[in-house]
Amino acid sequence: MSAAERRGAWAWLALTTTATLVVAALVVPWDWLPGGELAPIDPTGGLPADVLRAIADYRDLAVPLGLAATGVSVAVALLFGLTPWGARLVRRLPARRFWPVQVVLAVLVLVVIGRVAVLPLSVPAELARRDAGLSTLTWSGWALDVGRGVLVQTVATALAVLVLVACARWGRRGWWLLASAAVGALVVAGSFVYPVLVEPVFNRFTPMTDEPLRTSLVRLAAADGIEVDEVLVADASRRTTTLNAYVSGFGSTRRIVVTDTLLADAPDDEVRLVVAHELGHAGTDDVLTGTVLGATSTMVGVTLLVLLAGTGRVRRWAGVEGLPRPLGRPEAVPMVLGLAAIGMLLALPAENLVSRAFEARADVHSVALTGEPTTFEAMQRRLATSNLSDPDPPWLLQTWFGSHPTVAERIALAEGWVAAEVR
Repeated sequence: MSAAERRGAWAWLALTTTATLVVAALVVPWDWLPGGELAPIDPTGGLPADVLRAIADYRDLAVPLGLAATGVSVAVALLFGLTPWGARLVRRLPARRFWPVQVVLAVLVLVVIGRVAVLPLSVPAELARRDAGLSTLTWSGWALDVGRGVLVQTVATALAVLVLVACARWGRRGWWLLASAAVGALVVAGSFVYPVLVEPVFNRFTPMTDEPLRTSLVRLAAADGIEVDEVLVADASRRTTTLNAYVSGFGSTRRIVVTDTLLADAPDDEVRLVVAHELGHAGTDDVLTGTVLGATSTMVGVTLLVLLAGTGRVRRWAGVEGLPRPLGRPEAVPMVLGLAAIGMLLALPAENLVSRAFEARADVHSVALTGEPTTFEAMQRRLATSNLSDPDPPWLLQTWFGSHPTVAERIALAEGWVAAEVR
């Protein structure tokens, strides 16, 4: 990049960063409980001692394994991305005359290497889930899930990298602006099609057949001013005993999904509260808002990646210095993935801070819609018991990886809502 292009890229980085911060300031519900405050937090979440012991026993194994797997994944990405090894590996791949094919092959090989590198940690993690009664997978089913994950990760990553490489090869002035906008657009498109293209890879979905409960949920949605034609049930019991529900997509692909494990283990009033939480997301278009924030922050990330990859030192580390338009060549794929890996890890605290705010608002919505704070608390304890969730995890762990408020915080949120209503 010329000096003028770098100045333009820095200006675009400042603009997109400012836009992301402004949007976040305006649309994220930073005040978890408007007009009230959380009740004093009980770090046990009101869970009995035997459940707390079971949670601690599982987390003492699962958390170190998960953290180690994350560290290994990033280390492998950096090993190939910021040393000449990655570029040398790509040069040995076939289809050198057809750069799009070589880019896809490079992404596939690097994704597979990353997955293989963490197998010594992911196998014990699966064993820990089985010992704790959380996993119902056979080893063949587990291997199939790993393969599906590799496929989805490869396709999603390859699309973004192909766009970046194509824009760099185009080489016109301001190509980095086009690249950041195009990858941001992919984030929006991906969020839209995720329910119909990606979710069916891992689960089968069927309309809820429990007519009394379905009718109750449809009426609950109507009372909330949201039209819901059907609530889908995911066959999660094929792989886990954990309980869950979620909303995904937006517009014509928006769907509310509950797992068959939730329907089997939770009473109807708790299922209603879980769905009320998801209606809170749907009513405020949290998926769409999160997608917009994801798109703008991705534009920030792509621009920063281009600026970093344009420095001589990074190019020397990656073994691509001296190549014409290095970001437009397949040899740059490891460097792109390495920089992206460290960037996504560093962005997690901000991403999860936003996520926790949206989840807290949906919690308040579910309690207000149903008027059942006691049932809400019981439901949170059931989820924690079934999923072996730490009700009050270490601060740093929650800050970095916690996408939802802790169980203790969610119960304190419900109690704070009751106190605010009484006033």
